[in-house]
Amino acid sequence: MKEFLRMENIHKRFPGVYALKGVNISIGKGEVHALLGENGAGKSTLMKVLGGVHKQDEGKIYVDGKEIAFIDPKKATELGIAFVHQELNLSESLSVAENMYMGRLPYKNPILGIVDYKKLYNDSNDILQELGVNIKATDIVSQLPTAKKQMIEIAKAISQNAKIIIFDEPTTSLANNDVETLFRVINKLKNNDVSIIYISHRLKEIFEICDRATIMRDGTYIGSCDVKDVDQKDLIRMMVGRELNDLFPKVTVTPGDVVLECKNINSYDNKIKDASFKLRKGEVIGLSGLVGSGRTELVRLIFGADKMASGNIYIHGKKVIINNPIDAIKNKICLITEDRKKQGLCLPLSVEDNITITMLNKAILDKKVMKEVSFKYKELLKIKSSSLETAAGTLSGGNQQKIVIAKWLNTDSEIFIFDEPTKGIDVGAKSEIYNLINDLVKSGKSVIMISSEMPELLAMSDRVYVMCEGRITGELDKEDCTQEKIMELATIGGELNGKEIEFEEVIN
Repeated sequence: MKEFLRMENIHKRFPGVYALKGVNISIGKGEVHALLGENGAGKSTLMKVLGGVHKQDEGKIYVDGKEIAFIDPKKATELGIAFVHQELNLSESLSVAENMYMGRLPYKNPILGIVDYKKLYNDSNDILQELGVNIKATDIVSQLPTAKKQMIEIAKAISQNAKIIIFDEPTTSLANNDVETLFRVINKLKNNDVSIIYISHRLKEIFEICDRATIMRDGTYIGSCDVKDVDQKDLIRMMVGRELNDLFPKVTVTPGDVVLECKNINSYDNKIKDASFKLRKGEVIGLSGLVGSGRTELVRLIFGADKMASGNIYIHGKKVIINNPIDAIKNKICLITEDRKKQGLCLPLSVEDNITITMLNKAILDKKVMKEVSFKYKELLKIKSSSLETAAGTLSGGNQQKIVIAKWLNTDSEIFIFDEPTKGIDVGAKSEIYNLINDLVKSGKSVIMISSEMPELLAMSDRVYVMCEGRITGELDKEDCTQEKIMELATIGGELNGKEIEFEEVIN
């Protein structure tokens, strides 16, 4: 396979941080190449060097056999380097075509700014048809689901005549059928000699789609390998520098009394319909379902982030009224949100400010105590940050997730709701999150966990409630819980004329 890209002995230093220490990577033409490592390993920094966002301090970059002395974002685009980011960068109010050709619109009259919309739509539709995706150039982006928005980013890259595309955690918000569509498109790009750098913490995907892998750890190059020659344990060992003998270290705790009971919860937008469930002391219950099944909407109602249309919530058998998050916090409920950047953190604020934000209800703030508390949780959760004053937005996804959890550990919460707790974080950090959940239940806390990763859900839950179209369609004990049973309950449909659904009825 002919080499298309080589980054050789790349070094990058920031104030107080030695981010890249002699990293090497080589990508062949038409190759799907995995870039692996824990959060904070330096993957994003390396890609920012390739994209011209950062200038390397040392090292050389070769594209198609030629050394490139200087790369800025404009030069990267000219070289055919394009990104499909985890957090999509689209203008929601504009059309698909306008997003694809933003900054490069074809004009009938450039002086008067008259756009040639016929050419714009024809060119856009040609690319969309080439990708084989059901999107029209005239569609407004805000009206499209996440999976199709991601295809727009890929179409945008192709419109720039991309020769190498970097995919950063592309499947974190996609359902299984959308992942299949994405892989089909990636294989099509590969067959057209487009090179792919694929960044993902989902190792199963690496074995499905990638040809080779480069592994980084703590800013250093660990090695490269053919994916077919290694297994999951080999990759984990290279990434974390140690064996992870048990990926899901579940502890067994005998559940106590019911601490939370929800009866016939309904939402105003009809996305949640008569949802009822119970949570016991020292128990982990999983909420499963396909994308759009209503899992996140249900926990937002419980937390008071959205207002219930009807239904009742009981804490320790006593009916409570939760109109907003303040009411939920007073009732010792906390929510670790799926979108940590927009809903879980104040990104410009420091690590300390984010951890201690739950202490601001006091009339007089004790800065000494706040610093001690933030240091305690930084050490306890192994948050990798040069100091407590570091802005949370500059840290890796896994470390940001730990800050969100630390914020709630700094309260007397008894009910912890985790919405996709390991989304976009590495296997090492995942193991730490699982151990934290174990510590919570061992101390008598209770956990509700939403997860789209089936192995995680099956391993960590004592019971699983399955949702479909806003209804809870079944409850499974750990002993009876299998992927097949969950998927059957997740796809039977939520509209059953209000009938109480028993799992035995579904499978018989």
